[in-house]
Amino acid sequence: MKTIGVYPGGLDALKIEERPTPTPNQGEVVVKWHATSLNFHDYLVAVGGIKVPMGRVPMSDGAGEITAVGEGVSNWKVGDKVMSMFFPYWTEGRPSLEKTVGIMGETLDGCMTEFSRLPANAITRIPKGYSYAEAATLPCAALTAWRGLIVEGNMKPGDKVLIEGTGGMSIFALQIAKAAGARIFATTSSETKAERLAEMGAEFVVNYKEDERWGKTIFKHSEGGVDHVLDVGGGSTMRQSIEATAIGGHIASIGILGNGRKGEITFPKLFFKHLRMTGLAVGSREMQEDMVASIDINGLKPIIDKSFGFDELGDAFRYQASGGHFGKIVLEW
Repeated sequence: MKTIGVYPGGLDALKIEERPTPTPNQGEVVVKWHATSLNFHDYLVAVGGIKVPMGRVPMSDGAGEITAVGEGVSNWKVGDKVMSMFFPYWTEGRPSLEKTVGIMGETLDGCMTEFSRLPANAITRIPKGYSYAEAATLPCAALTAWRGLIVEGNMKPGDKVLIEGTGGMSIFALQIAKAAGARIFATTSSETKAERLAEMGAEFVVNYKEDERWGKTIFKHSEGGVDHVLDVGGGSTMRQSIEATAIGGHIASIGILGNGRKGEITFPKLFFKHLRMTGLAVGSREMQEDMVASIDINGLKPIIDKSFGFDELGDAFRYQASGGHFGKIVLEW
């Protein structure tokens, strides 16, 4: 089978290889992948920002079909359409080291391969009517947005939600919030993207490059602050996220885009606004199954910006790094 491995040297060192096609052991299935999607985590793995063993197969997201079922597996059959899980060992309950030590495309081989052998509980079904490319956008970005708003945020109709930027997670958050009857506020650095955000339901969009204190601007235009923030920048955005949040609001810290690995926050604002802050990374199989059930009902469809082929992973990452995308970038084969 054809596989891509990560080696020292960045995107130019991504190597297409031939490896043996796996067969399932007891309690396992073999999945033939047809699509994957790009996340910032995958980019860090590919360029060496996250250290992995030489030859690691990248990409946490994947969608495909089951081609073989091992002994003792009763919940899947050959031909079932499935998608990956970011944490294959986290089936339910609270996170723990044991449940989250396995990460697709980092500590475990990921989906940038034609076939994978996986535990039967390390996948979920895809939503009804979804293509493989559409399903491949969900396991990381959509589930992160779902957990931040629905699971941890307990979002209700009428709540005010701030999304930051127009990456895959942020656009999913907009769609999930809109489907739940929430009010949407957003940030971007592009007037063209601002128009698209408005078309999708954002009632107010601020250009963060033109307004350095965009948090106060969002607070004012949302009439007392937003109830939920999905913070994607960490140190580069958190101070403004706190400014934008209403008293008693919730901030889900989910990313470090830009130069956000470290930063400062104003602690009195945190105290006297009575804010709740949650650091989170993706979610469990149970959460993913709940999200899929919701999509089956509300008909949410991902926004796919551009599609590449199997042999174009490096080009896809370069396009991602340019920041020109709106929504998700996928590879299909």
